[in-house]
Formats: sequence, C-alpha cells, structure tokens
Amino acid sequence: MTTDQALRAQSVTRRFGDFTAVDAVSMEVSSGEVVGLLGANGAGKTTLIRLLLGLLAPNEGRVELLGGPPDRAHRARMGYVPQNLGLYRDLTVAENLAFSADAYNAAVPEIPPSLRDARNTLVGDLALGAQRQAAFLVALAHQPEVLVLDEPTSGVDALSRAELWDTIRAQADDGVGVLVTTHYMEEAQHCDRLLLMAGGALVASGSEDDIVGDTRAVAVHTADWARTFAVLNAADIPVILDGRAIRVPDTDPATISSALDDAGVEAEIRPVPATIEERMLVLARSR
Repeated sequence: MTTDQALRAQSVTRRFGDFTAVDAVSMEVSSGEVVGLLGANGAGKTTLIRLLLGLLAPNEGRVELLGGPPDRAHRARMGYVPQNLGLYRDLTVAENLAFSADAYNAAVPEIPPSLRDARNTLVGDLALGAQRQAAFLVALAHQPEVLVLDEPTSGVDALSRAELWDTIRAQADDGVGVLVTTHYMEEAQHCDRLLLMAGGALVASGSEDDIVGDTRAVAVHTADWARTFAVLNAADIPVILDGRAIRVPDTDPATISSALDDAGVEAEIRPVPATIEERMLVLARSR
C-alpha cells in the first residue's frame, strides 16, 4: 500500500436542487479495516459512496481515494460491488471475469470451486447468491487496495452471507481498506468500526457499543400485538415491530403504560438494553 488512508471525505455536501442528500460529512477508512456504513433507506449512504468513487462531484468539501483525487488512475486501484452487482447479465461468469481482468490489465484469476460448474452459465441465469459471488470475484480480480461494497449480501441466504463476509475479512487482513453498507444489523458485528447516517448527515461513529451507549428500550409483551403497535404508533411513540415482538427505544416506561392504559390495552412492559437498530431509529427521529 502506498498510503494508510483508503478513503476520506472532508465536510462533503451534495445537493440535488433544494434537497441535500449528503450534509457536511467527514469520514475516513484506513487500510486493513472494515468500516460499516449504516442507515435507513434515504439516509444518504449510496450518494456518499458515489461521491467517494468520483461518480458525483461534491457541492462542497473534498474527497480523497488512496491519498489522491478519485480520478481514473486512483479508481483503477479500487474494487467496487454496487447494489445492482455491476455484472453483464448476458455474459457468462467466465466472460465477465475475463472482461474485467482485461480492462485492468490483470491476469484472469482462477474460478473458485463454488462457481466452477457455473463458469459457462449466463450471469442472468444464476441464483442471486451465485451472482453475488461472481460480483465479488470480478471486483477482486485486479487485487484492489480499497474495496467499496454497497449492500453486498442483500437477498442471499445466511450461509452465503457468512461466506461473503469471510471474503471481506480476508481482504482486510491482507491490508485492503473496506467500506460496506448493509441493512442487516447483525452484520455490524463483523466491522471494525461503524458510521451511522440519518437525513444525509453522519450522526454517530465508533463501535456498536459506542453508538448504542446508554440508550435503553422497553419490551412490550401483549396478546394483542397488532392493536398495541397501532396505539403506540398513533401516540407518536417510536415503536419497532420484529415479528410479533414489540420494542420501544428511548422512551419512559410510564409514557408507554399511560398510552396503553388509555386505550384499554393490557400489556407487560420491561426495560431492556437497546439494540443498534433502535439507536438508529432514535437518532433518525432527532434529525
């Protein structure tokens, strides 16, 4: 590596007309670390990634890729897996790999056993898990120094997600700086550091414990979960429904009890530690 800094943004802002998609964000990713970029849909994650890659120009601020501008020369040292995977669906796995390697003037890597039987299959005919494996293989073909992954495990089964995360960690262990977005909060545990965006701004950073801090939540146990959710939601209480389990972050239990009592809903409430997803909801509501 020629620099210990893989990615850096300094007070970067991007506006689309009157809408500010990224608002004065400063962040960095160092070589050899996996940084998770978290946030709800519309938080600004993908726009920030496009700024870091030089696909969008910032209205304000500065972006650096491997210590320089995100120009063609620096992007040639980067691997990128976008949400749509960036593969040619009407080419085979082998053809996609050969095309990418030739574009970077790199040797075509060996296809791993998990994809060997699909080497001559059109990408568009593959299952999503195999497509994501192929996208990783293409992104890594030229041995990049920084890896940017936009929801790389979305829509695949748990085993495939675990295998892809093994690949991510192996790259970081080899000194590659990795920035990854994900909707799966349990995947935050695979990251060395987290960045949390809400409303286009960076609202928290650090480890999962750093971000959650002393935020508490309330677990609500009730037989009538649907009505309970509706009552709390109507009272503008930040309620989360996970299956039939109801949790309320950063809210006084007395407020919850009062709202349910007024509606005639019987429930047991119990304070519990908050999760990172619940902390995200709290921070997003404060924007």
